[in-house]
Amino acid sequence: MVFESLSAKEIAVVQYPTGNLKFVTTAGPTLQMFGSVSSYNKMSTYEFELPVRFNDGGHGTIFGSINYELPVDKEHLYLLHTKFGSQEAIQKQLVEVVVNKSVYMTGPLMSSKESYAEKRTNLINYIEDQIQNGVYKTLQRDVKTKDPITGTEKTVTVVEITLDDHGIPLRQERSILGEYGIKTSNFAVTKLPYDQTVEDQIKQQQELTMKVQTAQASAREAEQRAITVAKEGEANAAKAKWEQEVIKAKMVTEAQQQLEVATLNAKAAEQTKREQVLLGEGESTRKRLVMQADGGLDPKVQALIKINEVWAAAAAQAGNWVPSVIMGGDGKNSSSVNDLVSLFTASAAKQMGIDMTVSGKAQTTK
Repeated sequence: MVFESLSAKEIAVVQYPTGNLKFVTTAGPTLQMFGSVSSYNKMSTYEFELPVRFNDGGHGTIFGSINYELPVDKEHLYLLHTKFGSQEAIQKQLVEVVVNKSVYMTGPLMSSKESYAEKRTNLINYIEDQIQNGVYKTLQRDVKTKDPITGTEKTVTVVEITLDDHGIPLRQERSILGEYGIKTSNFAVTKLPYDQTVEDQIKQQQELTMKVQTAQASAREAEQRAITVAKEGEANAAKAKWEQEVIKAKMVTEAQQQLEVATLNAKAAEQTKREQVLLGEGESTRKRLVMQADGGLDPKVQALIKINEVWAAAAAQAGNWVPSVIMGGDGKNSSSVNDLVSLFTASAAKQMGIDMTVSGKAQTTK
C-alpha cells in the first residue's frame, strides 16, 4: 500500500489495476493502492515562436506566451486523461494547435504596416479571441491599393471578418479548448520581428511618415505664424487707431478749451469795452456838468496866470516896448507897460469868457 502526496498546484489521476480512475484535485496524501498515477499541472504556460503572414505578402515572427488552466471537474478530467494521457500531450496536441491556428488565421486580417501601426492592438485581440472562442468566419475579396512606398497601384486580397446582424463575429468553428474545459489567460506578444523586406518597407514608411509629419508640422507652424502675424497686425492697427482716437480726443478737448477761453475772453473784452464806454460817458458827463456849473473857471484862471507869467518874463528881458512916460491930457503920468499888460490881460480874459469886473463869485460868459 503506497501513498502519493500532491501539492496544491497539481492534479493526480490514479488508475487502479481494476481499471477504475480516481481524480484527486486537493493537496495532501492519496492512497495509490498499486495503481498508476498521472500528474497534471493546474496552471501551465505555453511559450511560442510562430510565423505569421499578412495580406500584403509580408512575413513576421510572433514571440509570446499564454497561460492555460486545466479543469478540476471529473467529466473534463476524464476526457483529457483518456484522450491525451499526459500534460505534454495536452499542450502539444491541444493548446499549441489552437494557438498556432489562431495566429495563422489572424495574419490575413491586416497588412504588415497595419500590424505594427494602427492595428497592433487588434492583432493581439484577434488572436486571443480566436483561441478562446474559435476562429472567425471570413470573407475574401480583392481590392486595389497604392503601395505606401512606391506609390504604384497593386491588387491585394483582403480578408474581412463576417458579422451577424448584431455585429458579433461569426465563427468557422468553436474553440476546442472550451470543449475540454481549458481556460486561457494572460496572452502576450513580446516581440514581432519582420523579414528584411518588410523591415525595409517599415523603415522607409517611417521616414516618409516623419517627413510628412514634419511638413505638416511646418505647415501648421507657418499657418499659426500667419495667424499670429495677422492678429498682431490687427492688434497694432487697433492700438494705433485708439492712440489716434486718444490724440483726437485730446485735440478736441484742447480746442473746446480754447473755444471756451476765447469765448470768455470775448465776453471779457465786451465787458471791458462797455466798462470803458460807460467810464468815458461818465467822465464826459462829469466834465460837461462841471463846465456848465463854473464855466471852466479853474483851467481858465490857470491859463490866465500862465499867460501873465509869460508876459512878465518877456517884459523883464525885452526892455522898453513903449516910451517910458506919456503925458496924458489930464497932466498925470502913467506906466505904459502896465497899461499894455492890462490891455493884454483884459483881452485874454475876454477870450476865455471871464468877466474881470465882477467882484465876489466868479462868473463866466456863456
